[in-house]
Amino acid sequence: MTSGLDHSPFSSGCTGDGPRIGVVLSHGFTGSPHGLRSWAQALAGAGFAVRMPLLPGHGTSWQELARTRWQQWHGALDDAYLELDASCDYVFSAGLSMGGALALRIAATRPVAGVVLVNPGLVIDDPRAPLAGILKLVMKSTPAVGNDILKKGMDEGAYSRTPVAAAHELNKLFKDTIRILPRVTAPVRVYRSTVDHVVSDSSIHALRRGLTHAPLDLVSLENSYHVATLDNDAEQIFQGSVDFIRSRVSGGNPERPAANATSNLEATPHEQA
Repeated sequence: MTSGLDHSPFSSGCTGDGPRIGVVLSHGFTGSPHGLRSWAQALAGAGFAVRMPLLPGHGTSWQELARTRWQQWHGALDDAYLELDASCDYVFSAGLSMGGALALRIAATRPVAGVVLVNPGLVIDDPRAPLAGILKLVMKSTPAVGNDILKKGMDEGAYSRTPVAAAHELNKLFKDTIRILPRVTAPVRVYRSTVDHVVSDSSIHALRRGLTHAPLDLVSLENSYHVATLDNDAEQIFQGSVDFIRSRVSGGNPERPAANATSNLEATPHEQA
C-alpha cells in the first residue's frame, strides 16, 4: 500500500433535526476507505450517520486479500448496515466500483430507502475471468489497474498487484449479485463516468437488465475517470448524493421499507470453488 494514506474505517453519528438517516458506504476492490473518505465526510457533514468499514483483506497487502472470500466483504458491509439500522429511521447503501455491487446486495437483502453508486462493477470483461479459479493455482497475482483518475496528483492507495484468487472471488460476487438484482425495490442513483478504464458499460447494461422492480437514475460525469470520488466531479457526487437522500425522506416519505421477503442468508449461496 502507499504510505501516508488513511485506510481506516469511517464512522459518524446523526446530527441535526428531522428523521435519523444513515448511509452505509463501501470502497472498491483492492482499495480502501481512503478513496471515499471525502464522500463520507460530506455525508456526515449533512447530518447523516455514516459507516464505512475497511473490507477484509484490504488496506494491508494483496497477499492477505488473496486469502479472503467475497462473503467476508459482504458480511462486513452488512454488519455496518445492521449497526445503522438499529438507530436510524432510514438507511441508504452506497459504494464505488465493487463497493457498488456490495451496496446493491444490501439493497436486495435489507430494507434500504435508496442506493447511490459510483461506477459500479457487475461484469469483468477480461476473458481470463472465467478461468481465474484454475489460474490462481499457477499464477498468484497480475498487475493492477489502479489510480484511474483524471485529476493530477491524486492517489487512491490501491494495491499494486491484483491477487488472482481474489479476482476469482470478485467474479463470483458479481455473478451472484446480478442474480438477486430483481429483489432491489429502492430507487437507485448511479454516477457514471463517460470515460472509465476499469469498469465498462457491460456493468451498466447488466444493472439496467437486473433492476426490474426499482427505478434507475443515471447521472453522467464528464470530467472524471473510474475513481470519480477523488476526481474533478467529486463535488457533484457529494452534493448530489445528499440531495438524493434528502429528497427520498422529505415530507415524511417514503414509508420505512418493508423487509425483503428473502432473508440475507438465503440470498448468499454456499461457497463454491
